[in-house]
Amino acid sequence: MVEKADIRFLTFAEIEGFFLENNEKSFRARQVYEWIWRKTCHSFGEMTSLSRDTRQLLEDHFCFPVIRPEQELRDPDGTVKSTFRLADEELIESVLIPADKRTTACISSQAGCALACRFCATGMLGFRRNLTFTEIFDQVVLLNRQSEKFHGKPLSNIVYMGMGEPLMNYDSVMKSIERITAEDSLGMSPQRITVSSVGIPAMIRRMADDKARFHFALSLHAATNAKRDLIIPINKKHPLQELTEALKYYHTITGKRFTIEYILFKDFNDSLEDAKDLALFCKSFPVKVNLIEYNPMRKSGFSPTTPEKMVAFREFLEQKNMVINVRKSRGKNIDAACGQLALVDRMNRQEEGKATT
Repeated sequence: MVEKADIRFLTFAEIEGFFLENNEKSFRARQVYEWIWRKTCHSFGEMTSLSRDTRQLLEDHFCFPVIRPEQELRDPDGTVKSTFRLADEELIESVLIPADKRTTACISSQAGCALACRFCATGMLGFRRNLTFTEIFDQVVLLNRQSEKFHGKPLSNIVYMGMGEPLMNYDSVMKSIERITAEDSLGMSPQRITVSSVGIPAMIRRMADDKARFHFALSLHAATNAKRDLIIPINKKHPLQELTEALKYYHTITGKRFTIEYILFKDFNDSLEDAKDLALFCKSFPVKVNLIEYNPMRKSGFSPTTPEKMVAFREFLEQKNMVINVRKSRGKNIDAACGQLALVDRMNRQEEGKATT
């Protein structure tokens, strides 16, 4: 049996060609394309402007795999964590984060993650696979529906900060952003989208060459190789000097300021000496810095810094005329905060399996 092609991987011209080959009017392609991308339907059956015969023709030739809601957890602070099941039964997690004037979707780009950052629960799962651009797109669609349901307004922002390293699934991430921002689809401004990465130099350069219009955030968390090597293993392959050169290139090509994300771990990277190292690292380009409260994870060996050290760290950087924001954690009660997306049930099963072997 010939495997059916995913309808959403076809261009408009290819869909139009299909209808012409099957003696259908070419305008059917516009109807289908609108159902898929503007109306964000999730099955051929929802395309009610098409005749039953036309929908059956599509069913006979194409598949329409979509992600399916598996579980929904709500934190008292309004954060919603969703577990989605993919067509091949893999699981991912996404988070809807409300604020006074906006709602943000934190979406995943991979099932699991290969980078094994010491402070991140997702890394404990290991890498399962890259997500397709449609699986990324579907997260946005479903979280947008949540936003309208729970908060009476559509999504205002999207951050690629969920499970996985976005720049290691570059093509799918870029294609998903193209569809999210396209006028014939969701039409969201790229200025409302942020892609976060631990820093893959070659892909940062490629992002610059591709004239990426969205925002970029670097998950730094330590400003010396000695410390960063301990928490972000890929830093041994791409040390800070290589990363710095890629960031300089990014700024030169795009002219854009980017964000440095810095989690403060107690007695590891939260001293004034660490703040001095961070300020030195940031001298090479215009940045803003988000200081992030650590969300404890089993077996990480880390704990959050103290409020006093957080204040001292921030004030030191502000004295250097740096733009500093302190990000409060959201969704901690449902393991939905930064670094906590780990499919808790699966992790528990893994632990139980280890205990019985």
